[in-house]
Amino acid sequence: MKKITTLFLALLLSLGAFAQSRKYMSQFSHLQGYFNPALTAYEGSMVKGLVRNQWAGWEGAPKSYFVSAELDFANLGGSSDAGKNAVGINLLNDEYGAFTESELILSYATRIQVSEKAGLRMGAGLNINSIRLDGTRLTTEQANDPTLAQYVGGFADMNVLDLNIGMSITHPDYYISYGVNNVNQGSISSGDVFMDKKPRVSIAQAGYRNRFSESLTLITNAMWRRQSDLPTNVELNMKFLFKDKFWVGGGHRVDYANNAQLGVLMGKLRFGYVYEWPMLKSYLLPNQTHEFMVSMRLFGGNSTIW
Repeated sequence: MKKITTLFLALLLSLGAFAQSRKYMSQFSHLQGYFNPALTAYEGSMVKGLVRNQWAGWEGAPKSYFVSAELDFANLGGSSDAGKNAVGINLLNDEYGAFTESELILSYATRIQVSEKAGLRMGAGLNINSIRLDGTRLTTEQANDPTLAQYVGGFADMNVLDLNIGMSITHPDYYISYGVNNVNQGSISSGDVFMDKKPRVSIAQAGYRNRFSESLTLITNAMWRRQSDLPTNVELNMKFLFKDKFWVGGGHRVDYANNAQLGVLMGKLRFGYVYEWPMLKSYLLPNQTHEFMVSMRLFGGNSTIW
């Protein structure tokens, strides 16, 4: 029975085998710079880490590990022009079925003040993607594919170089952004070629915060993603921040899953946890997903929490 269920899971995971696997992160609002380089260091100079264990308890289920460091030059002082720039580094390791994907993104953003509080940000990111195929874990369907069949029982490695771009309008109380990942569709690659060009991914993000009092702030976020080989992805979340010390909230991935969120702020440190469960009509395995996040502010002063 275990082999049957493992095979069933692997078949589900193989749906994205010939394109970039979609990276689901329920706490996407804390990782804006990963999805859009224009939002690099929007929350301030931070170091962040995230672990996501999807469909916990199933062999071969996706596991994601993420770390990033973002630096806003405004925190370093100096000339006003230099303080309008930010840089970041994002590293993601994602395991799904027979594939292990490592992604390194080096990002840069600059901003222009358009009003007293609002700014226009533009950014670009160099995306270095490495995919490893373990031919001993291929499903029967994948093993019969003419491209993958040559790797059955062995290993293969593919490297892809691409570009991410984006822009955003930001304000202390809201932000609106749009970006495109894989601008060159993975045309620059090396190593074993076992997947087609990577599709461009369009990503729109928006957020709004309303501080009702010194004790209570409402924060809402939304993300929309579209690429040619997968259904459109829409995610929403809402949380209540109490006394700038802890938050509780929930989220919804349209047609796929719901989640409950909580977090704690301890000085420069921030901890977040998400418990996610799939919707029955999504036809996903009924196991829960756990997601843990920790971040640290590098400098003093306030940082925006989304």
